Amino acid sequence: MLASMSPQAADPVVRERLIEAAARVLGEEGPSGLSTRKLAAEVGTSTMAVYTHFGGLPGLVHAVVDEGFTRLAQHMADIPHSDDPVIDLAMLATAYRSNALDNPHLYAVMFGSVPLGGLRPTRDEEGRETFDVLQAAVQRAMDAGALDAGNAEAVAGQLWSSLHGYVMLELAGFMRAEDGAVDDVLWPMMANLIKSLGAQGRQTEAETEVVKKALTGRQTNRSRSARRSR
Repeated sequence: MLASMSPQAADPVVRERLIEAAARVLGEEGPSGLSTRKLAAEVGTSTMAVYTHFGGLPGLVHAVVDEGFTRLAQHMADIPHSDDPVIDLAMLATAYRSNALDNPHLYAVMFGSVPLGGLRPTRDEEGRETFDVLQAAVQRAMDAGALDAGNAEAVAGQLWSSLHGYVMLELAGFMRAEDGAVDDVLWPMMANLIKSLGAQGRQTEAETEVVKKALTGRQTNRSRSARRSR
């Protein structure tokens, strides 16, 4: 019965709203608060919609994780290549943070901040595509001589770990942009890490400051553009 009605009943709008609702419930209440009845009531659909679109709650949680990484990949894909691979690498940090702030509940679920118990997806490939983007940017900077040649995967892991740590603290309210944390903590942290990886230490303090200003300026422009688009 389910198989026969799924193709006719599938609705991309309902599917997206169920994902958003599930992410919010998981982020605020954990898996104990997740039920087909609650989701159906919030979205304004039937409980059958969860099975029609996802096959059940485990499939819905998988879809939440997939959607989180899809949005992250879209944010990172918006960063074009410039003549400066270090600035490009740093700009991926702005896209990463922007995605987390735009999708806090999805971010919490996709990176395991929400305990999911038996609903936790067992696959680990969801985040690989976005990590590959960061690793490719690191390799490009190494190939250009802007970073010391080395293990691009390991360096990308260092950058991701540092950025993720800051973003988690910001989402938890321990780092506040209005208190100057972005300018005083995030961008100096990223600039210092990039500087430490610079080709034979060639990046000077002045160059580090340029990176910080470029990051801050571009992030401000992105925020203004976002506000205008609304």
